[in-house]
Amino acid sequence: MDLKAHYQSLFDASMQKLELGQYEMDSLIDSPRDLRRGITVLARPDAATSEEIIGFLGELKSLDPQQYYYPAPDLHLTILSLISCYSGFQLDQIQPEEYIQLIQSSLTGLSPFRVRFQGVTLSPAGLLVKGYPEDQSLQYLREVLRYNFKASPLEQSLDKRYTIQTAHSTIMRYRKPLAKISEFMAFVQENKDRDFGSFEISCVELVYNDWYQRAQNVQLLARIDLQNKTVLS
Repeated sequence: MDLKAHYQSLFDASMQKLELGQYEMDSLIDSPRDLRRGITVLARPDAATSEEIIGFLGELKSLDPQQYYYPAPDLHLTILSLISCYSGFQLDQIQPEEYIQLIQSSLTGLSPFRVRFQGVTLSPAGLLVKGYPEDQSLQYLREVLRYNFKASPLEQSLDKRYTIQTAHSTIMRYRKPLAKISEFMAFVQENKDRDFGSFEISCVELVYNDWYQRAQNVQLLARIDLQNKTVLS
């Protein structure tokens, strides 16, 4: 996939909708009755990259504090959603150890790899950081995980929502009507190529999570090292 072209296409389409006031506000983001839960394989940006993103969000928050901004502990890059969040799913419905073992076996031949977070783009529902893997490792990992989980008897809902191919990270969601839509659009345009840094993905996490990957609702099931394939925690 040509990531630059994809991100630009997403930006253009979403910007056109913003100009018409057509964007998707999340009605469940503050709801205590939102019981959607799932299982995800993900990676985290390093501290320096996260700090750059949080600094950027601070600037944006001063423009419109009513939106939902991801705090540093919630920042992530989704590698694969094994079980897409749905209401009523609970951890005791699966055997996490079986998922961990299958992920470990899927890491054969894979080494730590790097991703650069550079620029932002829009989606109908919010703002994303544009991620660019520096080699084919992320694509390879996703393909192996898809193949192995689809071939297994384990519960999964791979690609149910969409087939993830990018390396983006969602950092803001529309919670309320945009207070200053013209200023918001101008700010996003100005920062379309802002560099947040490059970081190494040396481990992946398997988590039980809510829709937003909020730390208070995330349970870490395993952190697996990419170098030696061992479970770190």
